[in-house]
Amino acid sequence: MDVLSDAVTAVRTGRPHSARVRRPAPFGQRFPAVDGAGFHVVVQGSCWLYPPDGAPLRLGVGDVAFLPRGAAHALADSPSTPLVETTAARSTATSTEPGGGARERPGGQGVNRPGRQATDGTGAETVMLCGAYLLDGSRSHPLLHDLPEVIHLPARIARHPGLHATVELLGAELLQPRPGGDAMLPALLDVLLLQILRAWFDERAADGAATGWAAALRDPGVAAALRAIHGDPGRQWTVGELAGRAALSRAAFARRFSALVGQPPLAYLTWWRMTLAARLLRDGDAPLATVARQVGYTSEFAFAHAFKREYGSAPGGFRRTARSGGAGTVQPATRIHAELAGLTPEPT
Repeated sequence: MDVLSDAVTAVRTGRPHSARVRRPAPFGQRFPAVDGAGFHVVVQGSCWLYPPDGAPLRLGVGDVAFLPRGAAHALADSPSTPLVETTAARSTATSTEPGGGARERPGGQGVNRPGRQATDGTGAETVMLCGAYLLDGSRSHPLLHDLPEVIHLPARIARHPGLHATVELLGAELLQPRPGGDAMLPALLDVLLLQILRAWFDERAADGAATGWAAALRDPGVAAALRAIHGDPGRQWTVGELAGRAALSRAAFARRFSALVGQPPLAYLTWWRMTLAARLLRDGDAPLATVARQVGYTSEFAFAHAFKREYGSAPGGFRRTARSGGAGTVQPATRIHAELAGLTPEPT
């Protein structure tokens, strides 16, 4: 596994959700913060996105807006359109269903319903693809911490062809449901998430503005060490061995790794081992001794001690809590998506 794939796998949980949403102008709506990540892609018309801070962003056809931490934001057809907290949405959406297929459904009252759309929405339509991902915020990878509240990827000829190809495929699946869609749509949404992150890191590098993890993934030495850690987290790595993978002296490697990643090499190794252990405990049935060996501990006692120091509970207790839907659970993706798209959430 490479670092980006591991970072997404560590935080992603459940099934993603998406819809093709049609909004007749004029429209202006505020969206609350949600416990997940979401995206908006304009496929027809244009609109304005109001981020939590800063100037509004104009979104044109092919533009992608990604909210990695589900920040509160707003969408409007024009800067002059008043914004309301929620809408009695006059849009319609072709929505992926968690149980399979897709169907056309009208938008209804907003999730919190404190207000209504002030205009009748009879003008030109803006058509968007909207979606949501479930994220486990209790153990988010630091790579994702470096992302801004809103990532705006304007459509540019010959830039990010993989991203735009994925958007085209997703849009086609939502517009015209076909056999196999229940498997196709979640896979496309997972690919879209990785394509968005790839494009963002590429943009930072192209602009010469890469810092932190964006720079770490581009740095040959640090990236080589990260690949080694993620490729074999159970190995008893030393700083010297990792420096050898980076083709740097121990001192130079330790300085560069700490500056870009935000913690020393062995501290990051321990953090990643504990993150991987939590995922193995939550998602699998392997005995604790097996999990301990997979993350580099020959002693189950030493593993349990390290895990409790990191999570505040023993591995067995953590597994039981995670399986029972205790701490760390999040809203269903259908509800997160409904709040991002301004639609009535599906029953859960």
